[in-house]
Amino acid sequence: MDGKAASEELVAALQVRVAALPFTPRLTFVRVGDDPASAYYVRSKERVARRVGVESETRVLPDGTTQDELLALVDELNRDPEVDGVLVQLPAPGVDELAVLEAIDPAKDVDGLHPLNVGRLWTGRPGPRPATPLGVAALADRYGVPLAGARAVVVGRSSLVGKPLAAMLLERDATVTLAHSRTLDLAALCREADVLVVAVGRPALVTREMVKPGAAVFDVGLSRVDGKVVGDVSPDVAEVAGWLTPMPGGTGLMTVAMVVANTVDAAVSRRGQGA
Repeated sequence: MDGKAASEELVAALQVRVAALPFTPRLTFVRVGDDPASAYYVRSKERVARRVGVESETRVLPDGTTQDELLALVDELNRDPEVDGVLVQLPAPGVDELAVLEAIDPAKDVDGLHPLNVGRLWTGRPGPRPATPLGVAALADRYGVPLAGARAVVVGRSSLVGKPLAAMLLERDATVTLAHSRTLDLAALCREADVLVVAVGRPALVTREMVKPGAAVFDVGLSRVDGKVVGDVSPDVAEVAGWLTPMPGGTGLMTVAMVVANTVDAAVSRRGQGA
């Protein structure tokens, strides 16, 4: 499953949609400190935003920024009528991340992680969804992966990927098992999956012996080994899987595009105009 091709299609569709709007959506990133990985992720999202026609800016706060200072900036962005989306790049050293997520206006929460939006997801109500699960679902749709009635196993129970993806798969009528580090006989459980999503951050956690022949496998984990980007799924899984996302070039590209898509949705919803 080619994440690059799928993300390019999404970007092209967003370009058309934004060009037809009577306003320019605006997304503000907030980053604390000089962590290279955080800076890279924000730059990636900025590039896609610019391509789509979304105005973006990044507010960089220095190391040592207090929680109160960060929350004051979030409040300022919440009150700015020209800002449609707010994304605080985590981790933010020295702050309570849950407090930061709760401080973001739910209508501007393009990460879909505010407790109100989490509740909307689990109760089937409209609202922003976390970008990585959205990307997984979009790839499944593009490549014709059957979800209704499928046995889905999600390995990883984070609030960013595992939990929201489980909810979204349930919405699509899959039968979902959410596995984690204390799951007994993980290999046997994975072998039962028609749809297997791995989001742990442990290189080559899943090998070909753990995959049901013909299954759809989504590799969401990312690690660096000897300077190379690798996923949670061993490359030899390609020999048995029916569908497989590469790493890199798979779900990560879709995540970035979905953040921008969420921004456009938020702008249209807030301003009550457009398509």
